Amino acid sequence: MGAAVTASRLINRNVVAQRGRTSMRLEPELWDALTEISEREGKDLSGLVRKVEANDHPGGRTSAVRVFVLEYFREATTDAGHAAAGHGTSPQPRYAEPARIEPANLPPPTSPIEEARNAA
Repeated sequence: MGAAVTASRLINRNVVAQRGRTSMRLEPELWDALTEISEREGKDLSGLVRKVEANDHPGGRTSAVRVFVLEYFREATTDAGHAAAGHGTSPQPRYAEPARIEPANLPPPTSPIEEARNAA
């Protein structure tokens, strides 16, 4: 008997890349992340893939998309976000922390129930 063959988790989808219509195979989590990025950036998936391709990543289109998704979210991370997620700490932050809003300048927090009462 041979080794058991497992089903691939990769999902095949069509996109319109720089050279026309093509297909890409990515994990469902990467398709979800790519969809989130396209919504945030106001581009359709094909437009986003063409933008990624324009960077001339040496590993091919699918590899370029995987690296792009990683870098997109990595650039948005902060030490505070990692701490809130229960991750370890970085000895040297790689990215600048965003500007902070001082709590003294913020209105006191209200719950949706309190907001509904105040509106009535």
